[in-house]
Amino acid sequence: MAKQIIRVGHSPDSDDAFMFYALAKGKIDTGQYEFVHELVDIETLNRRAFHGELELTAVSVHAYAYLNDVYALCNCGASMGDKYGPILVETADGRRRTAVEKMRIAIPGELTTAFLTLKLYLAKEKRTNVEFITVPFDQILEDVKANKYDAGLIIHEGQLTFEREGLKLIVDLGVWWSNQRTADQRAADCVGGLPLPLGANAIRRDLPGQTISDVVRLLHGSIKYALDNREAALDYALQFGRGLRRDDADKFVGMYVNDWTLDFGDVGRRAVRELLQQAYEHGIVPKRVVPEFIFP
Repeated sequence: MAKQIIRVGHSPDSDDAFMFYALAKGKIDTGQYEFVHELVDIETLNRRAFHGELELTAVSVHAYAYLNDVYALCNCGASMGDKYGPILVETADGRRRTAVEKMRIAIPGELTTAFLTLKLYLAKEKRTNVEFITVPFDQILEDVKANKYDAGLIIHEGQLTFEREGLKLIVDLGVWWSNQRTADQRAADCVGGLPLPLGANAIRRDLPGQTISDVVRLLHGSIKYALDNREAALDYALQFGRGLRRDDADKFVGMYVNDWTLDFGDVGRRAVRELLQQAYEHGIVPKRVVPEFIFP
């Protein structure tokens, strides 16, 4: 009997590769399903998701605000920044622009959560004279070093290596977000903010219910297998680290594949709701979205 094909899209990065190691290398029994992996940058995956091309796909939480009628979020597979996240950098000798001077910022994509969070940050800083230029994420460091832009929004491994590249930090958006307490937290005098929900895995809503349950369960199993077999999974993930040192790859994977990835948890799910609510209130997304999570 022919197996049912599940096309799964994720980024060609060490953290995503680590997460999908077991499915990519046949380490767990997938039963009646055959997973076909498509490795594409996250902004391309976000755009493809509008057409529902893939049964299972990594998406930015920002993009999900436009896709919730096509996809539901898996409760596993999160990339969560807990007091760390995308960073805005400039050259070490860069001159910080005043509020009246236009600042040109290279971004990895308009649908990335990094860009959403940057827009929230700039809005609260009352910085409006900004031009955004979309640049492939793996070129931004080099382009900022070459002074093509005043600043660059860095995702993926560059968060660990930017100082070695001679760049300096303007703001870590994960730290900034964690300091933005919600109205409920302020009322309760709660110390500490929410983690920043950057990415998720989403499953297409039009699949049969049993298929949805099975695929989310297998995704959870793949993540757990990688965490339980860390060294082997890390060996595989290093192929996608773009020259990243093993110790850096280990650190980076630990940042984005962890307990949050196995289960968003109550706090993680609340973080998604809060981020999307703030995006709506600031006019970044066109509608109020209440996320739906599919459990394994």
